[in-house]
Amino acid sequence: MMSEIGFEDLLDNELDDYAAENPQELFEHYKFVADKGQMILRVDKFLTMRIQNATRSKIQDAADANCILANNIPVKSNYKVKPGDVIQLMLTYPPREIEIRPENIPLDIVFEDNDLIIINKKPDMVVHPSFGHYSGTLVHALAYHVKDADIFKDSFDIRPGLVHRIDKNTSGLLVIAKNDNAKQKLSKQFFDKSADREYQALVWGGFEAPNGTVTGNIGRSLKDRKVMTTFVNGEFGKHAVTHYRVLEQFGYVTLIQCVLETGRTHQIRAHMKHIGHPIFNDDTYGGDQILKGTTYTKYKQFIQNCFKVCPRHALHAKSLGFIHPTTGKYIHFDSELPQDMQLLLEKWRVYVANREFVDLDE
Repeated sequence: MMSEIGFEDLLDNELDDYAAENPQELFEHYKFVADKGQMILRVDKFLTMRIQNATRSKIQDAADANCILANNIPVKSNYKVKPGDVIQLMLTYPPREIEIRPENIPLDIVFEDNDLIIINKKPDMVVHPSFGHYSGTLVHALAYHVKDADIFKDSFDIRPGLVHRIDKNTSGLLVIAKNDNAKQKLSKQFFDKSADREYQALVWGGFEAPNGTVTGNIGRSLKDRKVMTTFVNGEFGKHAVTHYRVLEQFGYVTLIQCVLETGRTHQIRAHMKHIGHPIFNDDTYGGDQILKGTTYTKYKQFIQNCFKVCPRHALHAKSLGFIHPTTGKYIHFDSELPQDMQLLLEKWRVYVANREFVDLDE
């Protein structure tokens, strides 16, 4: 099963000063020659119209990294394309096709029928191939376990059957379609926000209210495109809503349930960071620092031990519910917290039990 990495995957990877400092080592991924009738047009719009799945913001990121050339000269996104111009998108690694070879990777299969399969994904597993992840992904495992499904015989799709995804270091439930009809109907439910998804997360800090809602657009940070951020003025990003409920408080950290109205990239992680409660040990959003607690050496060692017990952000996609694409009946699945999160919570329970008083505001 062979397919090219899509534009979204290409520009989801770092574009930095290396491109500007080493232009001789750039590789051509796209090349267009503007025809004689080409109207004067900004290069970012010119490329967005010609590259499948490209967004204007991603094109602009490439231009900022000096990866867009007009007639062999790096140009910015506002360059005006003229008839006869040769426009190239250059990146710091060669074009590569991904061969999705079935790999016998163990999967925790919660449910399976002729239309779909429910997987309880372990942490540290990438969902689909992308730059830097050419093997060992969930898709490679599925290509082995459900190799007879029609949808996995498509040689042009590096995300066969996927209707949603979770981050590499997030554990939990995923539904994968096994045929085109199921994928279409399931995808519509996720697009219409009618599928039910519940997550559990351990976050820094205590909460006074038992529940709450975070509303704020989610989009790539204007300072660091590898990080998502919450925009409150609505000028950037996409609408996102996260509802949360307190499940258990440990003084300096809290176990919460999160229910999503929308499904943006890093939504829970970015929203929790926005309200001052980063997910515990989330190294992208600051949760890998000691944000609450005492200054005592014993406490600092305790936190370091917690980080070792759960060496990833403490977020789990716990339950999933939707209408079955064939039967039309609502089905719901629930999963236990993985062992690393269970051990982490138990350490906090023991810690709190051994303290006479925990100051939430300390």
